[in-house]
Amino acid sequence: MKINTFSALTILMILLITSITFISCKKNEKKENESIVSDNVEEKTPFFKLSLAQWSLHRAIRDNKTHDPLDFAEKANELGFQGIEYVSQLYNNHIEAMGIDSVLAILKTNSEKHGMKNVLIMVDGEGSLASTDDKERKKTVENHFKWVDAAKYLGCHSIRVNAHGEGTPEEVAVAAVDGLNQLSTYAEKQGINILVENHGGYTSNGQWLADVMKKVGKSNVGTLPDFGNFCQTIGYGSINDVNCKDPYDIYKGLTELMPYAKAVSAKSYDFDEGGSQPKIDYLKMMEIVKNAGYTGFVGVEYEGSNVSELKGIELTKELLLKVGKELAQ
Repeated sequence: MKINTFSALTILMILLITSITFISCKKNEKKENESIVSDNVEEKTPFFKLSLAQWSLHRAIRDNKTHDPLDFAEKANELGFQGIEYVSQLYNNHIEAMGIDSVLAILKTNSEKHGMKNVLIMVDGEGSLASTDDKERKKTVENHFKWVDAAKYLGCHSIRVNAHGEGTPEEVAVAAVDGLNQLSTYAEKQGINILVENHGGYTSNGQWLADVMKKVGKSNVGTLPDFGNFCQTIGYGSINDVNCKDPYDIYKGLTELMPYAKAVSAKSYDFDEGGSQPKIDYLKMMEIVKNAGYTGFVGVEYEGSNVSELKGIELTKELLLKVGKELAQ
């Protein structure tokens, strides 16, 4: 009986040790598997952050009047964005009625309330920064001072400007360098960057704008490359304009502008049935952005017409995330 009891206890101990070892191995195996899954998720994380360009909602603000630009931060939060890019001209009515200080106070409060990062302000309607007329150019520079101050107050890193002017490419380039130097000197004291977008005229020529950047040569002057504004003779440069006869190579242009980029605008137009952009190869464009070492905000800027603005924003965001994950593999 003693031998049998001993044998039973021995067998029981062996089984207990075996069970503990098995459970431990399973736990370790589970942890290893969880680690692999976690690594894979991390590997597929996009290399950029997403911001919403307010121009995506310009029809809702101007035509339909279904969206109040003062509520921009709330809307961007609802749509799942991390940052927002303001458009100055969409606040003209509010500024006229309330004053710029009151408008900025509301925007700052709302951005903090909804956890939005204020990225930049796109400034329009303040004159020609590359005017070949010295007095006009100086006045334009001074017109931008309030927007530099506004960007500082909101916590933005930049304002986007237009380097337009009349004259030969060489004449306008000289004026652009001077205008940007004047404005960036003021902005430097505020810790704000001055960014030029390819936005029609000479600025939609990637080589021309890159040469201007080289000649300015200041750390707080850069570019905001837009995927679609590479038409050199149509208004603000949209390649989607039916009258655009001389589009600059968008891939070449983006490659030329990315070394100076401090922001990126992912312009989108009408979507095809597969959720892609027929006129813009997003994978190719975002690969150029990634290869330039850019890891900042990429702004969703929908400018199409075959879906609503909200749907266009959603589709552009989905396309960027899809491409971002592909490039992260």
